[in-house]
Amino acid sequence: MTAARRAAHALAAVLTATLAAGLSVPAAAADSAEPTVPTATATGDAPTVLADGHVDLGPRFEQGRWTIGIRDDSGPAPVWRDPDRVVLQAVDAAAVAVPADPAFAFLGTPGAQVWLLPQVQQHGVLWPGWNSQDPSVIHTVDREVTWQLESVRGPGHFTLFLNGSFGTPEPVFDSTRPLPQETGIETNSHVHGNWAFTAPGSYLLGIRVTARTLDGRTHDARTTLHFSVGPQDPRSALPAAPDTPAAPTAPAETAAPAETAASGAARKPWIPWAVGGGAVIVLAAGATVVSVRRRMKGNRSD
Repeated sequence: MTAARRAAHALAAVLTATLAAGLSVPAAAADSAEPTVPTATATGDAPTVLADGHVDLGPRFEQGRWTIGIRDDSGPAPVWRDPDRVVLQAVDAAAVAVPADPAFAFLGTPGAQVWLLPQVQQHGVLWPGWNSQDPSVIHTVDREVTWQLESVRGPGHFTLFLNGSFGTPEPVFDSTRPLPQETGIETNSHVHGNWAFTAPGSYLLGIRVTARTLDGRTHDARTTLHFSVGPQDPRSALPAAPDTPAAPTAPAETAAPAETAASGAARKPWIPWAVGGGAVIVLAAGATVVSVRRRMKGNRSD
């Protein structure tokens, strides 16, 4: 039995005990025992690179308009930021090797390098999630918020997956499959997953968020998430200002390492993912656990 399989079996025992209440999977644990995160009242307009700490993608009504924002908790006070003014950076410390376990074949060849923003918080690595906890959403939306991945542009593949039951990964979005792809969470929910990128460089993820409010109206918003992956200047992934040419993305071989990148972490072992996934479930006993609806549109090969 391989080390990855042993870790998966150990995780299975933890998940079986913890999820015995009959919760459906894929599921993710909230990172806090509080069901609702504090309201972020400040907004930030300056171009920003986020490489560490907690952030969430989330919808809200801003002056009556349905919008998508990035809730930045990396500083002393939470701030809502415009996704078009933010780069989400996967530093070198986020690089891991794909395990030999066939369950992870969707990430590539065993031993290949991928950059992972993990479901479980890791020091020095950005911890992105998504939520439906803004008061304007909780009090007006009817039951559920629907998310779509509409487009992916970048040098490699992108996958968002959850640590599922019995150590088996559960893909939510996979750029190798037809787009758009769809998922949904209930209102007042907070979810984290594993954001995986197979090559360094800049990625643009086209996101659409829809919901129906209690008055029967449907609300729809789109945005683009900007990711900088690996050893490049993350500022190259920032959207160009109006009437300003876009900054070119430097080749990975020649780009200067980002200041926040950690050295010597290019091929960390895979096992801590599984162990960490079990740990967050155990530590979150009594916390909010949410079921994530997954539906990939288009033809599937399996």
